[in-house]
Amino acid sequence: MSSTKVITGKVRFSYAHVFEPNAIQEGQKEKYSVSILIPKTDKATIAKVEKAIEAAKQEGKGKWNGKIPVVLKLPLRDGDAERPDDEAYEGCMFLNANSVRKPAIVDADLEPIMDKDEFYSGCYGRAAINFYGYSSSGNKGVAVGLNNLQKLEDGERLSGGGSTAAEDFGSDDDLLG
Repeated sequence: MSSTKVITGKVRFSYAHVFEPNAIQEGQKEKYSVSILIPKTDKATIAKVEKAIEAAKQEGKGKWNGKIPVVLKLPLRDGDAERPDDEAYEGCMFLNANSVRKPAIVDADLEPIMDKDEFYSGCYGRAAINFYGYSSSGNKGVAVGLNNLQKLEDGERLSGGGSTAAEDFGSDDDLLG
């Protein structure tokens, strides 16, 4: 296995765009993407990610004129520091992984998940990811490629602040005034 490839421990998925590619900004290339929330208590996964980032830095030297730049954008970020208002990120490190290729998505028994309601932002599982150096438009850093995803268990859905149909229509209070 490449030293830049990581299979995570149990993580939580957020901003899951894994069935259809999505462009983050108008005019950008559409990609499959997911934000991977790693509990800070999962020292093993964090250590594997840090080791893979270091390997990607070494492999990336060729893109950076043979040396690691002083200013380098790194993918592993602190949810408490960068997303203090989002309780899903509390106590977690996170990284964003993406790919132009659709990731394979399987359940705990390695059976393919085809139903978009089965794999969603908020569920828990493992991710197969790889790290690589990039140099683009003057920016240099280490990015995360999304390979495959495995759902292990359900979790509370993370929505973009919207309400569910049950929340909107489940009360009889609004019927006929």
